[in-house]
Amino acid sequence: MIRPSLLLATTLILLLGGAGAAEAAEVLPVLLAQSQTVVRGPGLYLNLFKFIPVVLIYLLWVWTTDWVEHDTQELNNPRFGLWNSVVFFSGVLGLVVMLALPWGRFFLIGLALLLLAYFIPLFIYIYNRNQMVPDDQKVMTPYHLGEVANDLLFKLGMRPLFNRDVTPVDRAGPPITFVGKSQGSAKEDPDRVRRAEESRSYMAAKELVYDAVLRRATDIHLEPSTEQLSVRYRIDGILHAAEPFDRPTGDAVVNVFKVLAAMDISEKRKPQDGSFGAKLQARDLDFRVATSGSKAGEKLVMRILDNSASITKLEELGMRPKLVEQVRNLVTQPHGMFLCCGPTGAGKSTTLYASLREIDRYQKNIITVEDPIEYHLDNVTQMEVNTKAGQTFATALRSILRQDPDVIMIGEIRDQETASIACQAANTGHMVFSTVHSNDAVTALFRLLDLGVEPFMIASALSAVLGQRLVRILCESCKEPYKPKPEFLKKANLPAEKVDVFYRRPENPEQVCQQCGGTGYFGRTGIYELLIITEALRDMIRENPSINKIKAEARKNGMIYLQEDGLRQVIQGRTSIEELLRVVK
Repeated sequence: MIRPSLLLATTLILLLGGAGAAEAAEVLPVLLAQSQTVVRGPGLYLNLFKFIPVVLIYLLWVWTTDWVEHDTQELNNPRFGLWNSVVFFSGVLGLVVMLALPWGRFFLIGLALLLLAYFIPLFIYIYNRNQMVPDDQKVMTPYHLGEVANDLLFKLGMRPLFNRDVTPVDRAGPPITFVGKSQGSAKEDPDRVRRAEESRSYMAAKELVYDAVLRRATDIHLEPSTEQLSVRYRIDGILHAAEPFDRPTGDAVVNVFKVLAAMDISEKRKPQDGSFGAKLQARDLDFRVATSGSKAGEKLVMRILDNSASITKLEELGMRPKLVEQVRNLVTQPHGMFLCCGPTGAGKSTTLYASLREIDRYQKNIITVEDPIEYHLDNVTQMEVNTKAGQTFATALRSILRQDPDVIMIGEIRDQETASIACQAANTGHMVFSTVHSNDAVTALFRLLDLGVEPFMIASALSAVLGQRLVRILCESCKEPYKPKPEFLKKANLPAEKVDVFYRRPENPEQVCQQCGGTGYFGRTGIYELLIITEALRDMIRENPSINKIKAEARKNGMIYLQEDGLRQVIQGRTSIEELLRVVK
């Protein structure tokens, strides 16, 4: 029989120790004599069914706090102290509430509160940290849990439970599944994938695509040389070299992608194009493939389109609030023509998609002609250019005008016929969106003139021109402040007393940043200039178009140039002055 007094006496002896043990030994007989009258029934002093779960949760909480501390340090998380405090004190609070409640009928309530205090902040932290790391470093995902289970079984000498036949988790390759289908089509062709899997370099092709997606690449370039096939990824608009293939392996990888894209693998000189899809952890990806012959061999370029990425709103494109309101008022007009201009890869199509989101797509008939369709919009009729079948922008635009459209989006104005029809549509009560390639908003007017459009048609049809560029955003985890030179501030017409610091990528990083991979940038945002066509500008375009006069009039109306809008992003610490000068000179 175990008496509480005996447990208490034993605890005293253990706690006091050394010299205190002698005094405790003298007290022990007295306590034992007094305890003879206390009789306790049979059984253990503690309820193991209640005590053991609490101890296990406590030990798990101790391990979790240690993991969060080391994880935030490895990721260079700027909220290191916040997450450590939240996870630690929430566990302490849950434990205190658990011990404060009676261990009778309220035990289950206390245990539930303890579990909530442990799991809720932990899952919030896991969700936030998974947004900052590549897919292969995320935790608590199906792929991660499968890998943990397989490792545990491997250590126990057992066969892996998860394989390619049971779940997407595959220890022999990345968790990406190719889909043999053309872009924009729901019909799949499993024969493409089956033939591609027969290649000895199929796994190398999967690893190449998986690595590119994890590194946020938008394009993959496979470029042949005499001895090897070079690999480069376009990340945030800049090409970065990756591990090359030897020439035999590289040629086999190119053939894998050509089979997936339904191309002729025997033809290596003539240009070909095609597309296929892929699935990666609930993400649907589309790949546009284009090949061309060169002296050293066949070059292949793949554009990666992430269909799971939602179409951005105007507020999320990096526009200043006043510009957002101006663009919103322009694109919701009943008629006119709104142009986006800039070089290839400046985000013009994304801006037009965001503009279409501002229009009520359920009360208006919206039709688009694109080359190709990059994003799919609900309740919008989207058509794709097919030059082989004779479907060009001009022919598609003619047919669209017979379908009673309210809003027309043309992917690009390339020739006189398309430009003239677009201007006629804007003059006949339609709202027309399109893009042109030009350096800035003012030169876009002269680009239309060069195509052969009459000045009076441009003046009457055009509502506004939005010039834009994309600049890389500084990585929040590793960017560093510095004091700009006074002479530069004076040259940029910035008040030196109001500008404390600029930011830049680390010049001598102590270690490679986990978030940006050492590039110093993570993501891109836009810089803009908006040319609104006023009545005074219409008269100038009709009479005698002059770049200097149009710029002076636009400046009088408050137009902000690309460089000035870029300086706003520099002052806010979002990008660096070096990046701005790289994009806008």
